[in-house]
Amino acid sequence: MAGLMRVFAIFTALLLSACEGKEPLYQEQSYVFGTLVEVSVYGETEQRARRAVSDVMHEFQRLHDLLHAWQPSEVSELNTAFAKGESMAISAELVAMLQDAARLSSRSDQLFNPAIGGLIQLWGFHSDEFNTAQPGEKSIAGWVAENPQMGDIKIVRGRAESKKKSVQLDLGGYAKGYALDRAAGLLHERGVRNALINIGGNILALGQHGKRPWRVGIQHPRKPGSLASLDMHDGEAIGTSGDYQRYFMVGSVRYCHLINPRSGYPMQGVQAVTVLTRGAHAGVFSDVASKPLFISGAGGWREAARKMEVHEAMLVDSQGGVHLTADLQKRLEFADKYLRPEVVP
Repeated sequence: MAGLMRVFAIFTALLLSACEGKEPLYQEQSYVFGTLVEVSVYGETEQRARRAVSDVMHEFQRLHDLLHAWQPSEVSELNTAFAKGESMAISAELVAMLQDAARLSSRSDQLFNPAIGGLIQLWGFHSDEFNTAQPGEKSIAGWVAENPQMGDIKIVRGRAESKKKSVQLDLGGYAKGYALDRAAGLLHERGVRNALINIGGNILALGQHGKRPWRVGIQHPRKPGSLASLDMHDGEAIGTSGDYQRYFMVGSVRYCHLINPRSGYPMQGVQAVTVLTRGAHAGVFSDVASKPLFISGAGGWREAARKMEVHEAMLVDSQGGVHLTADLQKRLEFADKYLRPEVVP
């Protein structure tokens, strides 16, 4: 229950600015992908908006059931096949997702690596309630030496296989973004042009909120409320990776679920990374692109952003220092008027 309340607290900072008077704004919440989701629709009748949002929520649940890494799903079945050295016929949708994830993984120099599900499980993050226990150094080193990658997966005529049994899929860093894009497509199909889709801080905007843009907040990684806010325009997406939702403490050390595939250890030295993207598949790209920036740390995030061709990004380091690109600085309004972030070209 404490974890769920934490999610609600985080989500509060991402809500729309207060509405003035009665307006045609329909909002619905649910709990999917291990987090709180909300869809807001502007300018439609309640009946029309309710039907469209219901379709979106059913799609979210379908994707949750398809992609879950440790509960029965197509992905977990595929992981079992990989561990046995067997091939498995998979859906055309999953084929496309794995091919796309492999392309993005290569683009990130493998820092976004959905093939390290076994390593994530080793750290106890394949559970709704994870244990506060650090795995042994030898076990971690063994996974790093195995170096499972998306390129180890071969798909021929709809059948997937991996000669490397250590490949275990965890699409948690891809699924929320994919769901954002699917939701946007469904809403468009149903004639909804103005909506905001929020999956635990991964957000995609369609159209606008009446006569003004959709305005959202970026959660402060250590305090209740927003670190900053900005207006989002049609087709833009925000992706945030942070150490404040899925983590455990051992003494004074925080271990989060964002694991560096090169070291085998959860990334430290970074509290949060936020990226702003736009264009086709903005949801997926915003979700994925925040991961290599986070794992590259305060010293390497900017170069990682260049490689990913991300122009609007922000990193909060372990001391709470804020670093951001000049392009994103133009868009943000910080809650602390006295904050002096480091701005980089």
